[in-house]
Amino acid sequence: MQDSGRPLRIVHVITRLIVGGAQENTLLSCEGQHDLGHDVMLLAGPTTGPEGSLVDRVRDYGYSFEEIPALRRSVLPRKDWATYHDLRERIRRLKPDVVHTHSSKAGILGRVAAWDEKVPHVLHTVHGLSFTASRRRLVNNAYVLLERYAAKRCHTIVGVADAMNKAMLDAGIGKADQYETVYSGMATGAFTSAVDQRPEVRQELRLADDDVAVVTVARLFDMKGHDDLLSHAERLCRQHANLRFVWVGDGSLRPRFERQIAEMGLQDRFRLVGLVPPEDVPRYVAACEVLAHPSRREGLARALPQGQLARLPVVTYDIDGNAEGLLPGESGFAVPAFDVDAFVARISELVGDSQRRQAMGAAGQTFAVNRFSTETMVRRLEDVYRRDVG
Repeated sequence: MQDSGRPLRIVHVITRLIVGGAQENTLLSCEGQHDLGHDVMLLAGPTTGPEGSLVDRVRDYGYSFEEIPALRRSVLPRKDWATYHDLRERIRRLKPDVVHTHSSKAGILGRVAAWDEKVPHVLHTVHGLSFTASRRRLVNNAYVLLERYAAKRCHTIVGVADAMNKAMLDAGIGKADQYETVYSGMATGAFTSAVDQRPEVRQELRLADDDVAVVTVARLFDMKGHDDLLSHAERLCRQHANLRFVWVGDGSLRPRFERQIAEMGLQDRFRLVGLVPPEDVPRYVAACEVLAHPSRREGLARALPQGQLARLPVVTYDIDGNAEGLLPGESGFAVPAFDVDAFVARISELVGDSQRRQAMGAAGQTFAVNRFSTETMVRRLEDVYRRDVG
């Protein structure tokens, strides 16, 4: 990629650097902008928990990184106040052309701090809707109010799908002329080339040549939809003797899922891979035949283009921006939201039809390479930044 103007000083702010879609998007942005010659700084809170850490990747790449000790995901008024002042001090010292925030907590505090420091371009990416994250209406309503407040303190709001922007506007957050859509980029080559490792990974997973493996890449947490698959697993396994499930990811619900699988007597049908380094995810995806993503809350699930890049048809719920992450009926299916029967029926169709899987996989790979490359994302962000910064 060629830069079209002077190097910019860009500060990205994110709550924590766990292994996740928003974090991967942020790191690829930082890496791509660093490669273009921009002066890039990433600010993040401490990274703890079972989801894994991307801190080593950040430290090794070459752009700058600083940790904000008080920045936490939970609502902690004293720490949040301290974080706001800490961010203002760092932004004042760094004098950035652009402050680009990610995730709910960092997005609110970072935007306000940058706005108060009169940064030329304050931008926030919406990776997921904060005001749909809780089962409690009061909590979601509070997030709507906070997002409305923060939207008045930034120049641009980037959604990872058109549907995300529409949902934000429908909630009265920001103005239409603030919004841009920039699809999340990813290292497309890692997935398209991973098919070369397919035989050895299938052997590692104890998959026979005629097994059809349905892979799910997600943390083992609430709202990720693993329960939907478990609720129909016995019936699916009776219908398809060669069906296997491969779950990539870890989390607090793993012990419960393992008990349920054992109670159903399906230990031989499930492969719980656990947490793997992000660079290993393509190997496991490419070793399978279908990607199932039943998550109940997304921006635009990165797993969808990842599966298609590896030539897998995908099945997901039609929520948020997921329908923009596939070619409906051609590379996968976005079934009505939370219609578990429809979701499982599509999986069953694909497990039983190898020719359809191959045709949809080929269509999906072409689509995903064009829409979800890192180069395309970084180029689009560059265009957005340059509107306010020469």
